[in-house]
Amino acid sequence: MNKTKIILLVAVVAAITAFFTLDVQQYLTRDNFQSLYSDSPALTIVVFFAIYLVVTALSLPGAVILTLVGGAIFGLTTGLIVISFASTIGATLAFLISRTLLREWVQNKFGHHLETVNKGIEKDGLFYLLTLRLIPAVPFFVINLVMGLTPMKTRTFYWVSQLGMLAGTAVYVNAGAQLGQVQELSVSGILTPGLIGSFVLLGTFPWLARKAISLIKKPSVSEKKKGD
Repeated sequence: MNKTKIILLVAVVAAITAFFTLDVQQYLTRDNFQSLYSDSPALTIVVFFAIYLVVTALSLPGAVILTLVGGAIFGLTTGLIVISFASTIGATLAFLISRTLLREWVQNKFGHHLETVNKGIEKDGLFYLLTLRLIPAVPFFVINLVMGLTPMKTRTFYWVSQLGMLAGTAVYVNAGAQLGQVQELSVSGILTPGLIGSFVLLGTFPWLARKAISLIKKPSVSEKKKGD
């Protein structure tokens, strides 16, 4: 392992250790961010963006909660822009960390087993990644790390992830935005049309994504004739 890899490995391990040792997750609450946002909106956005990016890049727990919190504080439009870019850049950093630290070792040790996977990624990697991003069946942090072991180009990973995660991110940010409008924890306060609609979207999004993918994959009439 060369010097660059050793430094990166030490930095990653140190950051992850500090996150759990200091229990940083307890500070990532709506009240803390809301208080800071009231005093300094621009600074809050920068701090939130940086925290979200680090959490995603290091595959730490808390991204879903941060997405809801971001929606509650910033609203749908600002929250979606901030979280969409933070999550995609963070995912790309996780992709690069995995590629730098693990790809050479994995390919050398299991290269003959991964040959088919590598060929598939080279041929249909773009659509495969888009499918994984749209259908949340596999945890996103797993996708980031595994894709780093493949031949996929970094720029392809970035823009497909940005596009593929946008719909799901919007659904969660919207849910957070609706929760942020709840004034009191009562039946009348919670059962608002907007909040009910956001929860319906959360529940139906995986199904809608699967239907969209199946329609995209469905061969056209001309393709069927060629096959016949």
